Amino acid sequence: MYYAVIIAGGSGTRLWPLSRRSRAKQSLKLVGDRTMFQHAVDRLAPLFKPKQTYVVTRQDQSTLLSSQVPELPFSNFINEPFGRGTAPAIGLAAIHLLQRDSEAIMAVLTSDHYIANSERFRQVLEAAYALARGGYLVTLGIKPTSPSTAFGYIEQGRSGGTVHDFQFFGVKRFTEKPGTEFARKMVASGKYSWNSGMFIWRADRILEEFKDQMPELYAQLMDVKTAFGRPEAEEALARVWNQVTEQTIDYGVMEHAKDVLVMPVDIGWTDVGSWASLAELLPADKDGNIFIGPCKEIDTQNTFVFGGKRLIATIGVQDIVIVDSDDAVLVCAKQREQEVREIVERLKKNGDHQWL
Repeated sequence: MYYAVIIAGGSGTRLWPLSRRSRAKQSLKLVGDRTMFQHAVDRLAPLFKPKQTYVVTRQDQSTLLSSQVPELPFSNFINEPFGRGTAPAIGLAAIHLLQRDSEAIMAVLTSDHYIANSERFRQVLEAAYALARGGYLVTLGIKPTSPSTAFGYIEQGRSGGTVHDFQFFGVKRFTEKPGTEFARKMVASGKYSWNSGMFIWRADRILEEFKDQMPELYAQLMDVKTAFGRPEAEEALARVWNQVTEQTIDYGVMEHAKDVLVMPVDIGWTDVGSWASLAELLPADKDGNIFIGPCKEIDTQNTFVFGGKRLIATIGVQDIVIVDSDDAVLVCAKQREQEVREIVERLKKNGDHQWL
């Protein structure tokens, strides 16, 4: 059977001060009147029934996320004691699915991306599942719209043909976030896709790759698996997770995996990872301003304001981001909004946990 596995353990540090440890970005209403997590579940229907949708998240997030999508069985929430990166999270999901279905095929999906064309997205997943049945590891590439330095890239190899009218290619290599000049060359070549972080494969097939490429993690996952159904299962998971090394699926597995395919697609995809990327999804006024919440402005241009209950007034400013939460306010130049995570790191370093 096919399953959707939504990875929902991220903290969203670049969306501080709205995104916090207790209420990460996937649980926030950033686009429309639904949270990012609700959007992630909504766009799966009707391809997936609730019983086919699983969620991997931190233990301290599962109750909140479950309350936002009560149609999902609570038993479908796979809780990590704490985040250890996408590789351990995906491995944990794979062993859970195989425990319930020895022929499980899983789509690893995100909870913090916005996809405008949901129907096209579901069609892509169906096409990818057809390839995954044959043992391929399929990744969804996003056709670049600019030479962005914010994303990793996937270089396309030889064309493999089409499935359900979607073209697919072998993967030559994964490239981490490039510099500006290299990004321009990659996009101009027409041979690269942005790395969406979404994958489709058989659960047993990805575990084979873990065994070959991350044998220590594989052994730890097997320790967790042997405790399934026993009273000590939660204790075993906590014990093992304390020893797990943090790693991404790209570095840990995909860069050296066998039989990897990429499907470059255009599905209206946006990685809502920063205030600038969120602003791209929202309508601006004639002066390039975006105002969310109660705001008044005089002589303001190209400014993004995400307010709360308080009125925010701007006079004679341009090219800035203002975000107001209950107990913190962010004001930064637009061209430096990627540095928001540095504020979060300073708060951690100084022990200012009340603002994290």
